[in-house]
Amino acid sequence: MNQEFELIAKTFQGLEEVLAQELTELGASNIEIGRRMVSFTGDKAMMYKANFCLRTAIRILKPIKHFTAKTADEVYEAVKSIAWEEYLDNTSSFAVDAVVFSNEFRHSMYVAYRVKDAIVDYFREKTGNRPSVRINKPDLTIHIHIAEDQCTLALDSSGESLHRRGYRQEQVEAPLNEVLAAGMILMTGWRGECDLIDPMCGSGTIPIEAALIARNIAPGVFRKGFGFEKWKDYDPELFDAIYNDDSQERPFEHKIYGYDNNPKAHAIATHNVKAAGVSREIELKIQPFQQFEQPAEKSIIITNPPYGERISSDDLLGLYQMIGERLKHAFLNNDAWVLSYRDECFDQIGLKASAKIPLFNGALECQFRKYQIFDGKYKDFRSELEESTPRQEGEPGADSRPSPEDRFGGERKEGFRSERKEGFRSERKEGFRSERKEGFRGERKEGFRGERKEGFRSERKEGFRGERKEGFRGEHKEGFRGERRDGFRSDRRNEEGRERRSGFKYKDDMNERPKRISTDDGRPKPASPMRYMHSRRRPESEE
Repeated sequence: MNQEFELIAKTFQGLEEVLAQELTELGASNIEIGRRMVSFTGDKAMMYKANFCLRTAIRILKPIKHFTAKTADEVYEAVKSIAWEEYLDNTSSFAVDAVVFSNEFRHSMYVAYRVKDAIVDYFREKTGNRPSVRINKPDLTIHIHIAEDQCTLALDSSGESLHRRGYRQEQVEAPLNEVLAAGMILMTGWRGECDLIDPMCGSGTIPIEAALIARNIAPGVFRKGFGFEKWKDYDPELFDAIYNDDSQERPFEHKIYGYDNNPKAHAIATHNVKAAGVSREIELKIQPFQQFEQPAEKSIIITNPPYGERISSDDLLGLYQMIGERLKHAFLNNDAWVLSYRDECFDQIGLKASAKIPLFNGALECQFRKYQIFDGKYKDFRSELEESTPRQEGEPGADSRPSPEDRFGGERKEGFRSERKEGFRSERKEGFRSERKEGFRGERKEGFRGERKEGFRSERKEGFRGERKEGFRGEHKEGFRGERRDGFRSDRRNEEGRERRSGFKYKDDMNERPKRISTDDGRPKPASPMRYMHSRRRPESEE
């Protein structure tokens, strides 16, 4: 049970470092950050904890074979060589998911098909029967990842994606992914030290994830199951011990506020908050952002306003202008974090961001920007911030700069500096300066300057300048500049003008970003049936 093995945690691009920090706090070993993934090692308990506790992981994979292949037949042979009776039997069901980045393999579905053939043929040759293939809720999900000719075959221990927490009863249009919401909150450094506000909360994803972080409640407590619970080596007692351990949960002394101007979104958020059991921590209210006022306590704003991609707005730029106006006048001396997609939207806020973090919301490459709202001048704000921040020993600063005595030792203080003070400076003072004062400056004053004043300057005034005035400048004025004005400058201006006009492209002539095709057919969407929490966590009673 204590044997460690390789594991891979998948996530969204931009959240890799946050996920690595979570794994460090969880006690994982050999953590390495990759693209949209973090690899680590751990035992079976660590695999269970990773699925149950990680907030920014999409799924946890357990690699079982690494190999090299350049053709689909080589993939088939490598997969067929695995002892599959350790993971499946001929009565089980399985599914194959393939991700391919290769010039050798052009079609991921064909790769998945060959992996399926290898597993089916293995059991048919061994037992005469074969396991079935099931796309929805199989007993085992197998992942194959191919980068050029490097192949990794892994088992999916999560089953359904970990972003499906289990508390969402209903959702609004284009809801924020739970994993992304948790990652945004963790990026700000907030852990429940003050109030948190989402003035455009929608279905309540950010407030709920913030409440779970503040209380340190594991996100997997609401799920009905994980993929590893169907594995042949599943240990129910070990997982029950992890599931029922609430020793890390903590109280939350502040408040989380969620506002939205849509009554339907408010009702959906209320249902989701009750399903998550965090009604005491979250206060929901129907209120447009225009009515937002300065909070009485220290607060932080984390919000995801509309981008104009999936959710339309009558005046999108006006919305962001209003956001900037409210932040300037009603959120002084606090920090605000805004996730958005368009630069022109950020420009309308009218505030300078102190941090810009690239994040992907689905296929949209967004930015998560931090705004420090302060009263007065920015220089005064920075100086107050530096004064209020205690400097650590050894940190560079005015008080921590080493003196010359510290750098060179006490020998310099007693010997070198005193010797320099008594010897060199006194010798210089009595000898060099007096000699300079009586000799050089006096000679210069009486001789050189007088001679220069009467001779050189008068000669220069009468000779050189006059000659220059009558000769060179006149010739220059009548000849070269006139010729240049009539010839060279006009030709150059015409040529440069034609070249610049031919090469310059106006903004309207540039190709616009293609709009995504809408899949909304206009028909009302049926509400998902009510789901209940796991029996090991009691739902919150109606008040």
